[in-house]
Amino acid sequence: MLSVVILIAVFVLISVRRIGTLRFQIWQVMLGGALLSLVTGQISLENAMRSINPDVMLFLFGMFVVGQALEASGYLSHLSYRLFKEAKSLDALVLFILINMGALSAFLMNDTMAIIGTPVVLLIARRNGLKAKVLLLALAFAVTIGSVMSPIGNPQNLLIALNGNVTNPFVTFLRYLFLPTALNLFLAYVFLRVFYWDQFKAKPFQSAPEPIKDVKLAALCRVSLVLLGVLILAKIIVVSLGVPVDFRLTYIALVAALPILLFSPSRINIVKQVDWYTLVFFAAMFVLMECVWEGGFFQSVIGTLHVNLLSVSMILVVSVVLSQFISNVPMVALYLPMLAQLGASTRGMVALAAGSTIAGNLSILGAASNVIIIQNAERGFNESLTFWDFVKVGVPLTVVNMLVYWLFLTL
Repeated sequence: MLSVVILIAVFVLISVRRIGTLRFQIWQVMLGGALLSLVTGQISLENAMRSINPDVMLFLFGMFVVGQALEASGYLSHLSYRLFKEAKSLDALVLFILINMGALSAFLMNDTMAIIGTPVVLLIARRNGLKAKVLLLALAFAVTIGSVMSPIGNPQNLLIALNGNVTNPFVTFLRYLFLPTALNLFLAYVFLRVFYWDQFKAKPFQSAPEPIKDVKLAALCRVSLVLLGVLILAKIIVVSLGVPVDFRLTYIALVAALPILLFSPSRINIVKQVDWYTLVFFAAMFVLMECVWEGGFFQSVIGTLHVNLLSVSMILVVSVVLSQFISNVPMVALYLPMLAQLGASTRGMVALAAGSTIAGNLSILGAASNVIIIQNAERGFNESLTFWDFVKVGVPLTVVNMLVYWLFLTL
């Protein structure tokens, strides 16, 4: 029972992130919960170490290396300019942000695109005298919705792909989620158009080119991106043909990172700049969730409930609601083993991915990528989104998003 008390305390602190004048980062709260579980004997050191999923940790490290190199070289900002340069109106620009950033998020992870995309859209806003609010919201919705359709679009999808017994995850995710995701990206444009109709004027504008900062590193990044694409395609083919080869998602990320780690003179600095805090968060989360699972509290609660926890409707609602309080990644880490134990179908696992991810559209705290966008906008450009700015569009959009995924997953 103490493990559940620790879990609740962690969730409360993650929600408020402060005690008096003390402010906490999410990774600090999760690490504190894991350490407290160890100190109080709720989990043994051996079981704690065993609970940390090396595939997830290595995959994230590989993708963080590629993402950091893309940012440091200026290559992705340069690529973003090329993607947006044809947009001559706010209508076109918002659509380009939603489509292009959404598509890139599916394979470069939403947090990576949140980090890189924020300065790109704010620079476009400043150069053309646009209000940044619409573009920041477009970026937030793009990286959230776009990341739904891929097993490597965000950390919670990765957990589901690795631990949810999903066969051929790339094909499975695209089969169930590509069409509703494309529709939801367009609906995000419609909602922004309705709520900010006065901002969408016919005034033409231009975007200025973003220079590449490090030409050699950018060349290595191009090699990494090619490798990433080729290996994803190879993974799909290998699984589809039933070839008995251990071709893990982890290998894709690590091989894609190799050109940067082996040949870049900046590799040490790139590794230093990797988001180590997120890796610490994941390691601590694995320990705490394993501790709670060993306690058996939630298993006993499940036995007393008289609802169909495996229905798509229930999974979507639980995922969206709980993600607002404990964030989507911890929610999936806790919910996933329950569904696996109950024998959830592939459709149920896909519903968990959709619900936990689309929860990021409801409020700022629904996804880490939202916090990244707002923090970067405030720190670097003195721009911001208030809680009300977000929820007045995000709440109705999330409801419609959920309905779209529910329809596609139940028909």
